[in-house]
Amino acid sequence: MSAPDGSPVGAERSIGQLFASATTELSALVHDEIALAKAQLKQDVKRGALSGGLFSVAGAVLVFSLPMLNFALAYGIRTWSDWNLAICFLLSFVANCLVAGVLGLFGVVFAKKAQKGKGPQKVAASMKETAGVLQNAKPHPRPELPQERAPEALEAVARSSS
Repeated sequence: MSAPDGSPVGAERSIGQLFASATTELSALVHDEIALAKAQLKQDVKRGALSGGLFSVAGAVLVFSLPMLNFALAYGIRTWSDWNLAICFLLSFVANCLVAGVLGLFGVVFAKKAQKGKGPQKVAASMKETAGVLQNAKPHPRPELPQERAPEALEAVARSSS
């Protein structure tokens, strides 16, 4: 087994290696959060488009079907019932309005689902939470070196970083 940077697990890693590993993992986390936001936004856009499409279909049904349906339905009611022709036309108009109303209600349902989909807001909150955790992270306390070893330790750090 090995660590993400390729070094064996349990081996001592330098501060530079740890920092590089943390930077890589943080970068991957940010990329994953962005990909999640894109996926959720895409889903919300699809719901909105479906809602708009249903509203358009409802309007088209109401506009284009009224003349033909009104005549056919009115004369059909007149044939079956022998009612006044004006009442038959009124009943056919009411039937067309009901169909358009049902399609409009379906459009409203999908529009509300699109508004409730708060995908990007969820991702932003998650990213803020991650940033808050990282800001509050404190390094582990290091044992203090005796005063006589301090210059040697500084030289060792200077050599390893150059």
